[in-house]
Amino acid sequence: MTETAPPPPPRIERLFRFLLAKRWWVVAIHALLLGPSVWFALRVSHDNSIDRLIVNKDDDAVANREFEGVFGAGAYLVLVAEADDPFAPAVLAKVDALERSLAALPQVEPHSALSVYRQAHAGFQTSEADDFKKFALGTTMFKKQGLVGEHYLGIPLILTVRGTEERRRAVTAIDALTAETVLHPAPLRALGKIGQPYVDKLLDETSSSSGQRCFALFILFVIVLNLALYRSWRALAAFLIALGASVAYTLAWVGATGGVFTLVSALVPMSILVSCTATLVYVHSRFVDRPPERSFDDHLVFTLHNKSLACSASLFATAAGFAALAVSDIQPIRHMGIWVAIGLVFTWLVVFTLFPALQKIFATPTVEERDVAGKWFLNLTYHLPELSYRYRWVLIPGALLLCLIGTIALVGIPHAIPPMQLERSGIEYLPHDSPLYKDTKRFESALGGLSITEVWLKSPTYGAVTDVAVVRGLDHFQQALEGDKRISSVVGVPTLLRSLRYTAGQGDSLPSDDDALEASINQFEVLLPDQPALRRYVDKSIAQTHVDLITGSMDWDGFQSLDKHIKETWAATVATDPALKKFTITMVGSGILQAKISQHLVPTLLQSFGITVAIIFAAFLLLFRNGPARVMAMIPSLFAILVMFLVMRIFGMTLNVATILVASTVLGTSENDQIHFFYHFSEEQALHSTEDRLRHTLRIAGRAILFATLINAGGFLAFALSGLPPIRQFGLLSALSFLLSMIADFTALPAALWVIARDKPKSADKE
Repeated sequence: MTETAPPPPPRIERLFRFLLAKRWWVVAIHALLLGPSVWFALRVSHDNSIDRLIVNKDDDAVANREFEGVFGAGAYLVLVAEADDPFAPAVLAKVDALERSLAALPQVEPHSALSVYRQAHAGFQTSEADDFKKFALGTTMFKKQGLVGEHYLGIPLILTVRGTEERRRAVTAIDALTAETVLHPAPLRALGKIGQPYVDKLLDETSSSSGQRCFALFILFVIVLNLALYRSWRALAAFLIALGASVAYTLAWVGATGGVFTLVSALVPMSILVSCTATLVYVHSRFVDRPPERSFDDHLVFTLHNKSLACSASLFATAAGFAALAVSDIQPIRHMGIWVAIGLVFTWLVVFTLFPALQKIFATPTVEERDVAGKWFLNLTYHLPELSYRYRWVLIPGALLLCLIGTIALVGIPHAIPPMQLERSGIEYLPHDSPLYKDTKRFESALGGLSITEVWLKSPTYGAVTDVAVVRGLDHFQQALEGDKRISSVVGVPTLLRSLRYTAGQGDSLPSDDDALEASINQFEVLLPDQPALRRYVDKSIAQTHVDLITGSMDWDGFQSLDKHIKETWAATVATDPALKKFTITMVGSGILQAKISQHLVPTLLQSFGITVAIIFAAFLLLFRNGPARVMAMIPSLFAILVMFLVMRIFGMTLNVATILVASTVLGTSENDQIHFFYHFSEEQALHSTEDRLRHTLRIAGRAILFATLINAGGFLAFALSGLPPIRQFGLLSALSFLLSMIADFTALPAALWVIARDKPKSADKE
């Protein structure tokens, strides 16, 4: 009788055998790719400027760039010379020397009350201290502009820079020049520094150093955990090489496509590290559990075949979670989502090509050669099914109640509990113990705010801005705006004309006589070529101008209210000053961009979260035939996320550009555990008992879920050491959410399965 030939092995097994046979070729190909990958990765720079936060195609961002094209981009910061008596001769001598040194720097222009006095009087001598005091306090203009205060003199600096690098060089030069004064300020009390350029610089430095520190801590965590789990230096080497390749390929993509890291971009390499490590743990934990009758090669192929579907699906779910962030109009969040999703594709390739080759080359040991950690957990898994059944009517209602409370914490209750607060001020992203943060908070109230909004006025008529009737109309417009308590300072062409008249001893108001006003305007036009500060307020054709408004930080609703007020005021002014009809009005500036960020936070959360849920549910739809399983698979992640919002509410945390990412990140990443759980739960269809299937699932996947959760939580917990509050909160909340999800995996999820299956353990029959 002729024997029947055994069926050929599945195509995927043949593929894995081929890769293992060509393992040296696999390693060689990856080695060749690593060189250029590292080169491109090192090209990635950091930039936290405000224009990096809003997507390039946003209407307000486009208008802002057009405005900068007309009047110059530049940057604005303020040095604050604090003193008990800011008009004391010694203090003024110190400030005068400092200003002269700053004026000598390229691309730096001081514009203080002292610099105005110096220009009007052909210099300054300490013997003129009393004259300067009378000059500075003889008008309300300097006080309104924050140049003079009870115990300080403001030194505004205009940086005529274009681009991030020029801005950095200018700020670095200012810091070097003022370093001695900051350390030894006498006779000043202190020299404070405020302004967006300083915020950008500190964010650049802190986010870069925090990312490097967190990266190093996570690698140390991987080393310790790997040796504790698998007790093998060879396994550790395979892990580290695979992790390095995944991160290098991801950052190479960022560098090759011209990407720039911003505030939350430090999460990109860490997210890849965490996802890659967790996937490697799933694969290697299955591999080390080798039965004695199976050879090394056969078991490695079996492991890759057995875990390929679950690991591929879990990486896809994680990628979907991050890719959903691409709907955000906040540019760093959009880029992070896209970069991590692409990086997870590279991770998948590394896990199923390079890592198996390294396992084979290094002959990483299994339980046949070396014990692995976690045997205690196998004993625990034997009792978990019975315990989850016994307490199912406590676990399920308890989880649902916490979910309900977490939902209320996020969205609130109309007319009773407000929704979770949004972070409106970018200064809150800085370390709260930094001098910049303290200086900014201290002077923000004194100056009435630090947010700049520009009212851009455009006319098609050459020289329209310096028409006498137009100047009068602009003056009326500015005076009307000054009456709004939300606006602390208004500066435009009429302000410049008043300043010129004041320095000439003609008072600080515009003349009522048209001829006298015409004379002041002519003087303004004569000074234009030699005065950069004046040129910043009119274009080359003198057909466009802008009015600077200084306000406190606002959310989008607050800005919309202010915008409405400004446009209504403009319309009312045009009605009384028809010369202004030739101008169109556009709102631009950093104030509107900062306000718009808060507007995009909630849509980012809801849209990305909704898309992630839909994609993951679709993945479950394809993976699992059991309808209830598709729904219940998401219970642990949703429980963890909603309880996380409750924790945020309890501790007064807000939604910002980092914490907004937690929901999608945790949902996409923690779904890995549920995919592996249900994959192995469905694996043994022959086991009709829910108890036996749960024990099988927990024995095969439970230990890997535990270790993967520790990796996820430990990896993101490294961000708790970040100097930036939003990143620190992201790390703490993510770690907490992963632990909550794991707890639900081992409690509420089995309890729900008992209820759905209408089954009970064998011990229940004996009771």
